[in-house]
Amino acid sequence: MDASGSAHAPKRCIQEAFDADEHANNLTRWQQQYDQLSPGRFYGRLDEIELTGMQVFKEHTGQALRQDCCVWPNSLWIGIPPLTQGSRINGQALNVDEVMCRPGGHDFELVTPDAFDIYGLVVDLPTLNAAAAQQGIKLDERWQQVPRRHVAHDTLSAVTFLLEKLVVNPKGTIAERLHRDIFLMALLELLQAEKPCQEAPPSYAHRKEVVDRVKRYVDEHLEGPVTMEALCELTHVSRRTLQYSFTTILGISPLQFLRLTRLNRVRRALRAAAPDQSVTEIATYWGFWHLGQFAHDYKQQFGECPSQTLSAHKPAFSKLVGG
Repeated sequence: MDASGSAHAPKRCIQEAFDADEHANNLTRWQQQYDQLSPGRFYGRLDEIELTGMQVFKEHTGQALRQDCCVWPNSLWIGIPPLTQGSRINGQALNVDEVMCRPGGHDFELVTPDAFDIYGLVVDLPTLNAAAAQQGIKLDERWQQVPRRHVAHDTLSAVTFLLEKLVVNPKGTIAERLHRDIFLMALLELLQAEKPCQEAPPSYAHRKEVVDRVKRYVDEHLEGPVTMEALCELTHVSRRTLQYSFTTILGISPLQFLRLTRLNRVRRALRAAAPDQSVTEIATYWGFWHLGQFAHDYKQQFGECPSQTLSAHKPAFSKLVGG
């Protein structure tokens, strides 16, 4: 989707998906991977506008997710969920009248609840700085260090209303340059005032390090199940501390994390399978030896049998390789 510098209305893109990773890949220029946390069939919708030096979108996800994200370099992303309850960025729970904020080119993690909506604005830093200089506005640059930012309630309500009207329910035609100017002014309004957010508790850093260490270990040991005893030994903490760390940072238990991580990896493997691969081969490779239980757990989590995931992908794979 190419940005246009003409005076015409910008091209809008609406995409729907029934797989979390497929949905993650629909967002232009982002690097993302989504793990589905809640059980049921996934549905996602993305309403996106790309302008010169800017990207604006509204994202809807029907199931709870853990998202590994990275926006394009030399940019700034602001994420505005209309309802903050149940959402976390880098393990920090979002409070009322707070937005998410991350510089481009840096990995970050989101945990989002069922039926979650979020508005996103991404801007090239030269574009943002030029607009601020033109308006004589001094930006609060703490967005580079902290993932949450408090915004005055009236300002946040006005910006959310504006985004809904221009991105999802536009009335009439607005030229691209006017779109761009409106979105830039909204960003400047969000960034110019210093609004301290609630500090993370003292235990946050240690608990996040415990969770991060487990995630690194699991990434390096893909061949089979990992025990709680091994994780306690790895992190040098008790089972209780391990439990508290995961529920604080990710909102799920360590056992849920291990189970859901493996199920999501199997789903990716099924969607990327070669024509001669079977469900049994893929499931056992990922350490699921009791195939009946695996099939039950998989269908409960994703709303379809593993064989359906595999067969739905194979025609597309065959076409891709000329089969």
